[in-house]
Amino acid sequence: MQMDAFERACQRNGYKQIAGIDEAGRGALAGPVIAAAVILPTDCGIEGLKDSKELTPKQRDRLSDEIHNVAVSVGIGAVDNRVIDDLNVLEATLLAMRQAIEKLTPQPDYLLIDGINFPAVDIQGEAIKKGDSRSYSIAAASIIAKTTRDRRMIALDRTYPHYGFRQHKGYPTSKHRQAIAQFGVSDIHRHTFKLLPDN
Repeated sequence: MQMDAFERACQRNGYKQIAGIDEAGRGALAGPVIAAAVILPTDCGIEGLKDSKELTPKQRDRLSDEIHNVAVSVGIGAVDNRVIDDLNVLEATLLAMRQAIEKLTPQPDYLLIDGINFPAVDIQGEAIKKGDSRSYSIAAASIIAKTTRDRRMIALDRTYPHYGFRQHKGYPTSKHRQAIAQFGVSDIHRHTFKLLPDN
């Protein structure tokens, strides 16, 4: 399947501003959930667009810059750990997606969203399983979301140097859990998540 198949189908149905949406940070123990929404021009010409998890950090940074330069519009939503704890991570993710969509100018007339859940917005669209490897718009959104969140976690590493956020970006590595056990829970950890494994 071509990475532009969903976008081409939307265009055949008369949609003009098609946005891809994805998130980063849903499975982390600390930091925000970041969502990105990206409208790319037809035949955008960006080489190497794929799921951000399949790219090196250097490739993601290069593509992120290119996406920002080429895109019709980019919107970013962010929901911090306190709201994640209040709502739950799924609702927080959908909220971040709504924020990202609302920041697009022009507003999209169709949404392609990674996953199986669709945010509460009054715009038509579809949720696509593994969409970040099947749609170039969603792949672009996954790259923007990932690079944006990684940069925020690197910045937070300077405020919370004991936890190693620069390396693991808040995800549940053994070193991260060891740091939580040693130094306790920080202000940016998600208290409703299982921060330490059972003994």
